[in-house]
Amino acid sequence: MPKYAKDVSRTLGLPPGSLVHIGEQKLETPLITIFSCDVDHCAEKIASTAADAFVPTDRPGVLWINVDGLHDTELIARIGQQFHLHPLVLEDILNTDQRPKLEDYESYLLVVLKMLTWDEKSSEILAEQVSLVLGKGFVLSFQEEKGSDVFNPVREALRAGKGRLRKSEADFLAYSLMDAVVDNYFVIMERLGDNIEELEDELVTGVQPQVLRQVHQLRRENIFLRKSVWPMREVVGGLERGEFPLMNHGTRIYLRDLYDHTIQVMDTVETFRDMLGGMLDLYLSSVSFRLNQVMKVLTIIATIFIPLTFLAGLWGMNFHFMPELRQAWGYPAALLLMAVIAGWMLYLFKKNKWI
Repeated sequence: MPKYAKDVSRTLGLPPGSLVHIGEQKLETPLITIFSCDVDHCAEKIASTAADAFVPTDRPGVLWINVDGLHDTELIARIGQQFHLHPLVLEDILNTDQRPKLEDYESYLLVVLKMLTWDEKSSEILAEQVSLVLGKGFVLSFQEEKGSDVFNPVREALRAGKGRLRKSEADFLAYSLMDAVVDNYFVIMERLGDNIEELEDELVTGVQPQVLRQVHQLRRENIFLRKSVWPMREVVGGLERGEFPLMNHGTRIYLRDLYDHTIQVMDTVETFRDMLGGMLDLYLSSVSFRLNQVMKVLTIIATIFIPLTFLAGLWGMNFHFMPELRQAWGYPAALLLMAVIAGWMLYLFKKNKWI
């Protein structure tokens, strides 16, 4: 189950720009991966400190520094000093409860995203915050952990020199990272859609108590997915329509396609919401129908026995002078009369299609 709100009490009373990590520590030691690529070459390096990660930004080509693990505030501060990042930017990077957003700091852009992955064991959505800083000739990316990384296709494309990554500037690399995040949303929707279809089949075959829990679980997952995707549409739309010198015209065309993908994801999320709402209504209607069926049977039985109870009570009165008491055929005649009345009432119920 994704955590919808994280502890922010540690920042209470602190001035703006204070570097405090908010969220879970998902890695024991931060990992820094550096790609320095141009058209002909691409160098890859693993660093453990900010000093080792320092690469001049005025060199030709594109520099990509990815940091896995945000709990080391000193490391984040050192990287911020190297690239002259505003303290509020570093604060947003360390606060992993941020809403996806886009902020312009003139010489660089800050993009905050939600990277979502599907946990096969628990059938739940796992989320982590990804912060991208796009500057002139460099891209910085900050992640909470390494295991759920969806940037591997981008790394492989840089190593192999495929596509436009090496030929383009840093803005296209930033687009590629955002595109990898959005593409993974489709994987999430596929898993969520499969679970919804299986739940629909279970709901049609019979109403079980665990079905309601599963519907509630899927509704929470879908709400969490919607909260992550909806602001993403605003971020991509802002990059595509905004007048940012760091975004070239050629990249804006790709951003337009990425915006279409976010719209498609949102449409699917809205469809899932309607389906889950309908499934919940169907479940409640099925439970109500079963209850009505039980009440119908009980009402029929009670209605049949009302006249029989009346006759039994009538002949059960202890009066001395009752003409039926001394008749040899009185008892079987009473049983026969009761049977006739019960049969006649059943006939009327079937004729009127009540049963």
